[in-house]
Amino acid sequence: MSERMTRHPSTVADWNDDRRTARLHATRLGHQWQKFGRTRRFLAAVALGTVPLLLAGGQYWVHDVQPERERLALTQPQIHEVYDAQSPADHDTAVVDLVGLGNKDATDTARTLSSYDRIGRVWAVQYDNGGIDTKVISELIATRAADEGIDNIVLSGHSMGGVVALEVAQHIYQDTDANLIGVVLDCTPVDLHAVRAGSRDSGEDMLRWIGWLPGARESRTMRLLVETAARQSRFLDTKSDWYPHVDVDEFRDVIDEVLTEKVLSEDVASNGLIESQFKTIVASGAIDNLKSLAAETDDKPRPGIVFVRPRAGWKDPVVDVDYTQKILVEQSGGTDGALLVAKLDGTGHANPNQQPVAYNEAIVGRILPFLQPILDEVSVTSDAAGGRR
Repeated sequence: MSERMTRHPSTVADWNDDRRTARLHATRLGHQWQKFGRTRRFLAAVALGTVPLLLAGGQYWVHDVQPERERLALTQPQIHEVYDAQSPADHDTAVVDLVGLGNKDATDTARTLSSYDRIGRVWAVQYDNGGIDTKVISELIATRAADEGIDNIVLSGHSMGGVVALEVAQHIYQDTDANLIGVVLDCTPVDLHAVRAGSRDSGEDMLRWIGWLPGARESRTMRLLVETAARQSRFLDTKSDWYPHVDVDEFRDVIDEVLTEKVLSEDVASNGLIESQFKTIVASGAIDNLKSLAAETDDKPRPGIVFVRPRAGWKDPVVDVDYTQKILVEQSGGTDGALLVAKLDGTGHANPNQQPVAYNEAIVGRILPFLQPILDEVSVTSDAAGGRR
């Protein structure tokens, strides 16, 4: 007869939930902690719960933020020559182009504005992708001009680039030997009030997100989220039903567009540059710059101010061009002023690449004739002093 196996005295019928609860309580984390036991156990649970977050945050910082931060640390502003002057007689004049919010390099825009070569050589400014410092840009232009025998400078700024152009213009006008012939402002907001409410709110939201999220100035992941959210009207339908609908195909197209044009491209403006560009508008001293350009400095001629805008103000969805024009008339217009307002047909917000014919016709037919008397005055003064043009 085989020996009977001994069995634990308890059976299923002996199960008791109170005993189970008591056993769990006696073996839980920190069960031996008597002093501040509940608080210590809560803090331990929180610490354990943050481990996955810390691991994800470490990966985000190592693979997203830090490489971009190291790349941006090596960038610096540059000047690219796009065209030589059409006439050798204009070789001592340079037109310097600066782009607006969300853009880094003005080369493509300057190439579109080919008629500027009738004024002089055409240069394009490439911003430091880490941010904008108008003093550095001013010194870069002034140094390049002095090195290459450029006596006369015309600045051309598109949208926010016009705000930068005005700050640079004041430095060149007051602190260098170069003659500032004019400043062309293409749909430029002279202050934050000139930015339409929707664009202003988007910019302010961006500043808040960048201020709150560590590494947001460099993160391409955050750029993907922000740029996709900015295009939500293309794939998110919130009006046709009581709940939002997502167009999957359109959403896929938006993701592909953002990745190609805004995230993976090495030529796109960084989050930090866009933040710096928007802050340039927020802190704009454009009115003070205009006042400085309207005052006589040494024996230099006063520079001309040109404001390029669509004929109908509502066609610019970003900047209230009527408001900007009013400010420019007050500061640079009048009987003794030097202001030209060029209203273009078929244009929107600072879009020479989309409407090159309208912009180039305005350069040849309006901007050059307006600036020519100032160039002639500089030439006469230079000849009288025994110099060249």
